[in-house]
Amino acid sequence: MSPKKNDSLLSSMNSFIGAVNNMDQTVMVPSLLRDVPLDQHTAMNPHVEEGDGDMCAYYHLLKSLRVHMEWGFWVTEGTRRTRLNSAPPSLAPSSEEKEKEKEEDGGDDDGSLQNRFQYHLSGLQGVLSKLTVQANALTSFYKQRVGV
Repeated sequence: MSPKKNDSLLSSMNSFIGAVNNMDQTVMVPSLLRDVPLDQHTAMNPHVEEGDGDMCAYYHLLKSLRVHMEWGFWVTEGTRRTRLNSAPPSLAPSSEEKEKEKEEDGGDDDGSLQNRFQYHLSGLQGVLSKLTVQANALTSFYKQRVGV
């Protein structure tokens, strides 16, 4: 089976960004999504954990992820923005995780780097695909809710 262009990371990123842009243009009053549990919408239910908040919070999360994807991790202080040198603490792997990953991959030789790259690329594409589905589901739910 040969790879298709729409299986690329860029295609996955563009699909996610497009879905979030569509969601952002459609959802004019995000507060209408407040207090609506995520598990009410079946397309989102398998991908979110219980207690993750309401659809309004998830709307803002998806928008935030789009911004991070487009601009990287930024800290806003008023109008001044400064670039972070690493991922936020919640996303950055601990030193123990880094050591474990090195042991599992057998060091940093070229073969393991390629395997690690392919593994993480595949994971990223899977996550982007799920986030795209969720953004589309949130948009559809909003349209139904407001009668569009």
